[in-house]
Amino acid sequence: MNIEQQHPSTLGVPENERKREPVVVNKTTEVIYKPDPNAFVSEPIRRASNDSGKITSWQQDQLLSQLKIKTFTPNRTADIPSKAVVFKGANSVELVDLGIPLLMEPGDAIVRITSTGICGTDMHAYMKEMSSGVVEKGLVLGHEAIGIVDSVGPNVHNFKRGDRVVISGIIMCGDCEYCKKGQTSLCSRTNPNLEMKNNLTFPIAACFGLMGGFDGLQAEHARIPLADFNLLKLPDTVSDDQALPLSDILCTAYHGLMNAEVDSETNSLAIWGAGPVGLLAVQLAKHLGVKRIVSIDHHDYRLEKARFLGAETLNFDKCEEGEGLLTALLNMFPEGVEKCLDCVGFRFPKSLTHRVQRALSLETDSPEIMIEMVKACKKGGTISLIGEYVGTANSFPIGALMEKGITLRGGHVWVQKYWKDMLALIQGGFDPSRIYTHSLDLTAAVDAYKMIKRRDDNVIKVLLRTRFYDKDNCGYCTTGTAPAGIKTTIKGKETKAE
Repeated sequence: MNIEQQHPSTLGVPENERKREPVVVNKTTEVIYKPDPNAFVSEPIRRASNDSGKITSWQQDQLLSQLKIKTFTPNRTADIPSKAVVFKGANSVELVDLGIPLLMEPGDAIVRITSTGICGTDMHAYMKEMSSGVVEKGLVLGHEAIGIVDSVGPNVHNFKRGDRVVISGIIMCGDCEYCKKGQTSLCSRTNPNLEMKNNLTFPIAACFGLMGGFDGLQAEHARIPLADFNLLKLPDTVSDDQALPLSDILCTAYHGLMNAEVDSETNSLAIWGAGPVGLLAVQLAKHLGVKRIVSIDHHDYRLEKARFLGAETLNFDKCEEGEGLLTALLNMFPEGVEKCLDCVGFRFPKSLTHRVQRALSLETDSPEIMIEMVKACKKGGTISLIGEYVGTANSFPIGALMEKGITLRGGHVWVQKYWKDMLALIQGGFDPSRIYTHSLDLTAAVDAYKMIKRRDDNVIKVLLRTRFYDKDNCGYCTTGTAPAGIKTTIKGKETKAE
C-alpha cells in the first residue's frame, strides 16, 4: 500500500488537491509534501530515530505532544501580501509582509483577521520578560482576534468559508484528559516546548504568539490548527469590540473569579490591578452580585474607570509607607478580605529589595502582591492568581498561607469552557467593550506597543483593525458608532481605524 494513502493526515484529501510529489525523509520512509499555494499542504510527523534505530524517551514525548498537531510554523505564499506584527527582540516589533499562511493539516482553517488586540501578556513577551524559549525572534505576536474564515481543511466540520468567528488564544486538542474536563489551558498535546515542559514537569497548552511556536493573531491572516475546537462562530448582532474579549481577557476574568469561588454570597472581593482583566473582573463581580468590590492600582485614570464600573478603589502609592495598603484594606474589612484576585502578575516589584533581587536574577517573579494578598485575606479565604507568573519568587509567606487556612489557586484561562456562556452574557446586555481606550490601524502596532509600555495617553486596552475591518459588517453592530471616548490616534498620529 502506498504510504501516502495510509497516512491519516492525507485521508479525505481528494487526489486533485494533492498535486505534488512525495519526498522521502531520510531512512524513515515517512513523507512530507512540497508546499503548493493552490492546494492542501500536509506535513506528517517525522519519525526521527537515533543511530540504534530506537526512539528515545524525549522523542516519544515529542511524538505524544505532536499527536494532534504536527506542524507549528506554517508555510506561506508570498503571492498574496499579508502583514503581521513580528517579534524582533526585547522592546522591538516590526510590521512585516509575510504572505498568507497555508493550510498545513486537515483540521486547519485560515482566518482573515478583522480586529485583534494587544494583551498584557504580549507586553511580557515584548519586554523579553518571559522565560527563554517561549517567544523567539521572528514569531508573530498576539492571541486575541476576530475574523472571517477564508478556507478550511477536509477535517473541519463545524466551520465554512465566510463564517465570522472569534479565535481562542489557548489552543486545545479536544481529546486529551484535560480538554475533556474543560481544563483547556492544561492540554497535553499542543505545546512541544521542551524547556516549558522541563520547568513545569508536564506540558501545558500552546497559545498563539506565545507558547508552542504558533504564529500569533496580530496579523491580516492566521492559520488556526484544530479549528473545530479553537474557533467560535459569532452572531451578526455581536460586534468585534464586544466579541474580542472572548479570545482571552473576558474568559480570564471569569476564570479568576471562579477559581476564587466568587458568587452572590461573596461579601468582599479585592482585585489587584485595574488593567483590562481587572476591570472586566469588576464588571463580572458586579453582575454576580458581590456585596463589596475594591480595585487596587496606582494609576488614577484606571481607578477612575474601576469606580465607573462599580468598585471602591485604593491607590497604593497614596497609602502610607510600609503596611499602608494592608492598613487601608483592614480599615475597610476588619476581618480581612474574603476573596483576593491577582490580575497583575510577576513583573512589577514595588520595593527596592525585590527590584534588586530581580535585577540580579535571584528571583524571576516579584512576590509582593501575593504577600499583600496573604496578609489581607480573611482566615479560610481564597486567593486566585491569573496575573502571569513564570518562575520563582523569594520571601513568600507560606506559613501564613497554611496557618490561616487560605486556598490558593492559579492557572491560565480555560477559554473554550467559558466562551459560550460569556457570549450569551454579551447577548443579554453585558458590554465588555467599555474597557477599550484606543482603536488603531494594524499599521500603528509598533507605536501602540511603545505607548502601552510607557503608559502614555491613559491607555488601558488597544484594538488593532486590519484592512479587512468593516464597521458596517463587523464592528459596532449594535450602536453604529465607536464607544464614547475611544481614541483613534497615538500622540496626534492619525490612523485609518474608526
